[in-house]
Amino acid sequence: MSWGTELWDQFDNLEKHTQWGIDILEKYIKFVKERTEIELNYAKQLRNLSKKYQPKKNSKEEEEYKYTACKAFLSTLNEMNDYAGQHEVISENMTSQITVDLMRYVQELKQERKSNFHDGRKAQQHIETCWKQLESSKRRFERDCKEADRAQQYFEKMDADINVTKADVEKARQQAQIRHQMAEDSKADYSSTLQRFNQEQWEYYHTHIPNIFQKIQEMEERRIVRIGESMKTYAEVDRQVIPIIGKCLDGIVKAAESINQKNDSQLVVEAYKSGFEPPGDIEFEDYTQPMKRTVSDNSLSSAKEGKPELKFGGKSRGKLWPFIKKNKPPPPPPASASPSAVPNGPQSPKQQKEPLSHRFNEFMTSKPKIHCFRSLKRGGATPEDFSNLPPEQRRKKLQQKVDDLNKEIQKETDQRDAITKMKDVYLKNPQMGDPASLDHKLTEVTQNIEKLRLETQKFEAWLAEVEGRLPARSEQARRQSGMYDGQTHQAVTNCAQDRESPDGSYTEEQSQERELKVLATDFDDEFDDEEPLPAIGTCKALYTFEGQNEGTISVIEGEMLSVIEEDKGDGWTRIRRSEDEEGYVPTSYVEVYLDKNAKGAKTYI
Repeated sequence: MSWGTELWDQFDNLEKHTQWGIDILEKYIKFVKERTEIELNYAKQLRNLSKKYQPKKNSKEEEEYKYTACKAFLSTLNEMNDYAGQHEVISENMTSQITVDLMRYVQELKQERKSNFHDGRKAQQHIETCWKQLESSKRRFERDCKEADRAQQYFEKMDADINVTKADVEKARQQAQIRHQMAEDSKADYSSTLQRFNQEQWEYYHTHIPNIFQKIQEMEERRIVRIGESMKTYAEVDRQVIPIIGKCLDGIVKAAESINQKNDSQLVVEAYKSGFEPPGDIEFEDYTQPMKRTVSDNSLSSAKEGKPELKFGGKSRGKLWPFIKKNKPPPPPPASASPSAVPNGPQSPKQQKEPLSHRFNEFMTSKPKIHCFRSLKRGGATPEDFSNLPPEQRRKKLQQKVDDLNKEIQKETDQRDAITKMKDVYLKNPQMGDPASLDHKLTEVTQNIEKLRLETQKFEAWLAEVEGRLPARSEQARRQSGMYDGQTHQAVTNCAQDRESPDGSYTEEQSQERELKVLATDFDDEFDDEEPLPAIGTCKALYTFEGQNEGTISVIEGEMLSVIEEDKGDGWTRIRRSEDEEGYVPTSYVEVYLDKNAKGAKTYI
């Protein structure tokens, strides 16, 4: 089957058909282009979706991803990100292996088609030219034959006419011979032209056109094969990423199977466990006793009535649970509450008992507070030692702080070692650099390490105290934190385990009085602590120190200051610049000159 023999007369139709084939190929290229755009948009939307639900850094969401369910969800987001990447791979491979290749092939195909049909048109024009030559030769031969016939008839007519002269007859005869000769020449030319045309026509229909049509047929068949191969590539591109997509889906399934509900429950316990013991039983308070007893039978009540009631700030602290806020006034009793009195004690006219439900709700929602004027004066919203947190949470925060400080120390230590090695290299090879140029940086890093170690020791002491490895904090540790830890004392004072009096009775007034006395003593201590301390010597700043933390003071290298409290072993010395400007600086940053006469005047805060 050949187009040259079967379709020898369908030049125009073949031209239309091949153009249609190119249009089909371009349509397929457009289809693949749109598919690649869809894949890119889909991948972009998947990535945006994954990014949208990723936890934000340094936010509460990031802390939530410690739970296995949240970790599984995070793994799903990461797998979806990889899944989107595979769709980008599909788009890239389709563009490089199909679209770009086919577009280049279409240009080559158009050029080849143009060349083939140009050769076909040239062959057509040549055969048409030969046909025109044959027609012209044929018409000339026909015309010459007619002229020769007319000249012959005229000669015969003149020869038969007796009135015509011999000269005229001879002239007519010569003219007839000339016309006959012209007719013979035209006949010979027509014959040769006809033979030449038949030869050209045979070659046209049996050689030129079949060859040209065969090339066009091969071109069209290559186009068909090429579009088929492109379709296979289209499928293979998808098939190549299926294993990776399957791994992404397997990763999602594996993440889902890693969810452990028991582990999440344990994490909830670790996150919110306070470390406090549950409240004890509430004792029965008999309000009928005042009706059965007289005033003379209760000396304690008599003494109580004769003693002015001690109030502080106009607020009562008669709570039975140590975690209720101090400065919160007692809520009004419900209308249905019955009269209240402690067994064997008089009814207190100053305070009403709270219902148990209100007390329990307040315990569940309240948080311990630090009652220290110094911390309030220094503006610390969150205590440095996390003493505002429950024991378990405080321990975790302190442990985290110690770990962070150790990491910073390790980082600074590595930097110091690197600088030291570089300095050694400069010493051995002076042409590489000046060793003295690294002294300032080395001193700065060493100072940073010293400060971090002091901070670490401070937090480790607090951590040891929380974990029970050390006794309660001393005055020195309180000085480091810059605030008093009043929670432990408050808990002991207000604890419901010591509610009984020596005779087995308990009165709300006694508890209030005892607590108010302790609180008044705390306030006296606070005011006494703020009195100015005498200078016990002087000091010279060896280095510049920027006091950025609470309770510290900034000094400049070479500055002379007064010492009001020397180092107690914690690495800090208390100094004063003026009457109103004092604070702590690292002992290693100053050179202290103590006054021997004032050496016995050591003070602590």
